[in-house]
Amino acid sequence: MFDSEFSSIEFAGMKLANRFALAPMTRVSAQANGRANELMVEHYKRYAEGGFALIITEGIYPDQDASQGYENQPGLADALQVESWVPVIKAVHGAGAKIIAQLMHAGAQMQYNRFDKQPLGVTAQKPVGKPLGLYGDQEAWLEPKVMDESDFERVLNGFLHGIRGAVEAGFDGVELHGANGYLLNEVLSTHFNTRDDKWGGDMQRRAQFVIDVVKAAREMVADDFVLGIRLSQITITDPDYQWPEGEEGFNWLVQVLAEAGIDYIHTTDNDANRPALKGGARSLAEVVRDAGIPLIVNGGIDGTNYAKIAAHYPGSLLALGKAALADPQFVGKVKEGDKPDALDFAMLQPIANVENEMRWRAEQED
Repeated sequence: MFDSEFSSIEFAGMKLANRFALAPMTRVSAQANGRANELMVEHYKRYAEGGFALIITEGIYPDQDASQGYENQPGLADALQVESWVPVIKAVHGAGAKIIAQLMHAGAQMQYNRFDKQPLGVTAQKPVGKPLGLYGDQEAWLEPKVMDESDFERVLNGFLHGIRGAVEAGFDGVELHGANGYLLNEVLSTHFNTRDDKWGGDMQRRAQFVIDVVKAAREMVADDFVLGIRLSQITITDPDYQWPEGEEGFNWLVQVLAEAGIDYIHTTDNDANRPALKGGARSLAEVVRDAGIPLIVNGGIDGTNYAKIAAHYPGSLLALGKAALADPQFVGKVKEGDKPDALDFAMLQPIANVENEMRWRAEQED
């Protein structure tokens, strides 16, 4: 008899075979025109075949403005891009899993965009650190264009455009990317958001745009179309940032997002159980759990700790990134008591795309 993490579960209206989810990971493996391809079909299908009950895609750009953040990033911004996702979705469904499209706007954290050469930022503030060499060769962050009122409206409409594309393609839901330093995360962050108009100030004012996006999305899609959001304090280049409002502010945020129509909240941190919030002892995931909101938890989950984390967050999904990348058969292996493969970062060199990973795996078999 297997532990409960391997049992079927109903989560956010979805019937899932188990509690394991593939975390979204940037793979920069689409065509230059943003269309998904056969390599991506195989990439996502193998995780479904390996036992992951829910697949969350890499960040997808939703419009033909400033949302794209990486070269060879997939999109849902035009009809041909939408159509290109259909084989991916059919392959994942055929393997018995559900699939959710993560929609992201790069914001100031843009490393490449074929529609707009200047990033769009909530202010002129650049991200901490340097762009990631795993996803391109840009050496420094560019100066963002500061969003005006029309930009906020255009970004909101861009997310809605991408959601319509996700519905048309056949995704089971969408996840808004409000984590890791991308635009929705930037409006929540006092590092980026120092505005003195209605979009800046305390947590309630900084969160208003995110809430507006959630409400507009919820009104647009059917009740059975899943709408989630990923949240973090930290960014891909800043592991130390904290919201000044701390635990109290985050607790308010998750409550108001649920009221706005979010079906689940996906928390991500370097360590899922890290007490990360000022003025409190709970992790991001613990705040969501204690609020009674459906939770996907991510952060350092692997073959040594998944059972403890599953028990600590009953009814939640466990989202695996690095551990899944290391071994797409992770779920099947741990279910049978086998040890999953460890991650070798050589598979991500020189660019963290699927082609390089597959080449590395082929070399290991020779």
